[in-house]
Amino acid sequence: MTQEKKYRGVVVPMTTPVLEDGRLDVAAVERIIGFFAQGGVSPLLMGTTGEGNSVSQHDGLLLVQTAVKARGSASTMLIYSGLTGNCLSEQLAQAEAYTQAGADVIVATLPTYYALTPSQMEHYYLTLADNIRGPLMLYNILATTHMSIPVDVISRLADHPNIVGLKDSERDLDRMAQCIELARGRQDFAYFCGWAAQSAHSLELGGDGIVPSTGNYVPQMFSQLYEAAISGDMATAQRLQAETDAIAKIYQAGRTLGQSLAALKVMMSTKGLCQPWMLMPLTRLSAEEEEEITKLIH
Repeated sequence: MTQEKKYRGVVVPMTTPVLEDGRLDVAAVERIIGFFAQGGVSPLLMGTTGEGNSVSQHDGLLLVQTAVKARGSASTMLIYSGLTGNCLSEQLAQAEAYTQAGADVIVATLPTYYALTPSQMEHYYLTLADNIRGPLMLYNILATTHMSIPVDVISRLADHPNIVGLKDSERDLDRMAQCIELARGRQDFAYFCGWAAQSAHSLELGGDGIVPSTGNYVPQMFSQLYEAAISGDMATAQRLQAETDAIAKIYQAGRTLGQSLAALKVMMSTKGLCQPWMLMPLTRLSAEEEEEITKLIH
């Protein structure tokens, strides 16, 4: 029997709940983590869905501390913490603070101001991996960094003892298959699909986990999708894929990425999880749009 990997399952890129003045809504963080625990999923804090690049260092640490405390006895829940910014020394300090606060994995995108060569990307991640204590996961997201980490670079980075996996949000089926094959059969490196619409397909190919933003609203459905897929019940997995895709359209269709995140918070607000305030430069939707979303989900 093949041993299960440590890093697997459903990791939801958690929205960052804030108050009207932009401060972290600590009580909402506690509610969302409790909701995730009931749904059997783990959170990725300060990812793209969590407006990571807009979260202050102070609130970032508070967010990790609050999530770790709220996790409590949910021992299967791991806390994945996003690393933001372009200054390496500040990133290393953030990673150390998050690890000390109890984050289980540090998840890092590429710095985004300069276009980087493949060798620069590799050097960046090796420098991070050599200088942080917590496990490091690579995060590839072409839509926001405007760069794609080449598969051959990922293959070499996967051999570093402190690099434990890849979260890949690039919408490329051939690349997905290559990355899943790269991670297949090795216990020290996991593949997580960040393209929610391909969750079931990626698991059928042998992926280790999924990272769906719609899991903020229906975490249990993605837990059920994951369990069905890994048990070979692809009919159930594909049914749940179609159902979660339909939910995703409510907040994504016809909107920019930033607008869709505001709409997702509106949906979460109907469950009493958070308020629909956003961090600058993003803003709330209009009252009319918020009302329309509320009508759609009811």
